Amino acid sequence: MSQWKNDVLLQLVTFSFGIVFFVFMPEHVSAQDSCPEVTQWLLKDGFHRDLLSRIKLRTVDEGTGSCMVAIKIHLPKGLYVDPYELTSLNRHNITEALVIGDYVDLEAPEYLAAETAVLVYMKPDPECYYCFRAILPLHCRYHQPAEVDGKISAVLKSPEILVHCQKRLLSAECLKETKIEEPCSRKNKHNCHWDTVKFQLVNQELELQIPVGLKHHITLVCTGTLVTTVLCSSLIISSLFKHGEFLFV
Repeated sequence: MSQWKNDVLLQLVTFSFGIVFFVFMPEHVSAQDSCPEVTQWLLKDGFHRDLLSRIKLRTVDEGTGSCMVAIKIHLPKGLYVDPYELTSLNRHNITEALVIGDYVDLEAPEYLAAETAVLVYMKPDPECYYCFRAILPLHCRYHQPAEVDGKISAVLKSPEILVHCQKRLLSAECLKETKIEEPCSRKNKHNCHWDTVKFQLVNQELELQIPVGLKHHITLVCTGTLVTTVLCSSLIISSLFKHGEFLFV
């Protein structure tokens, strides 16, 4: 009799667990699946690239028009953005981005530079109703020569997604616990309270291959540069003395 009661109790516990799993777990999974999707592409080749970012909110609510969406991109020391170029792009309504933090040294090589954070304000994507997109021009810094391979990789870290809406459109599972304060826009430097959002990164972290010189070529390059400089300077000076007119007071 006792064994029979134990079997009945075990079946009841198993049945209850099954109800909890099939009722509550699908809701949790669907909530996680409703978090925004982020896709990034690197366009162009060489030292000057474009980073295209697109965010899909994955919501059917029509209130997305009242939302501001931004993406904070963390650049390694080997990459930088040109603040003067960003000003021009903002003036022509192409890209609205704001460099966070210190002054960007455009001439510094990679080993003397610092990491940079850029806040890019995204615009609605005309090809996708619930999507936002932005293009950020990136530039590669000069690196020290490599030992063997003539390329050095620069990896873009996972970005941060910020959303500011008049009403909540995303599920609570997609929102992180803390809000952060960042400028509302490039023109409006007043801080807004942004929700930091959990997201699904569609592609892997982006990696750029930057061409660099080789260390065993240093002597050859320096010698060639010095000889060329001396020859060109000599030709210029000789031409000045041969064809120039000098007035000595």
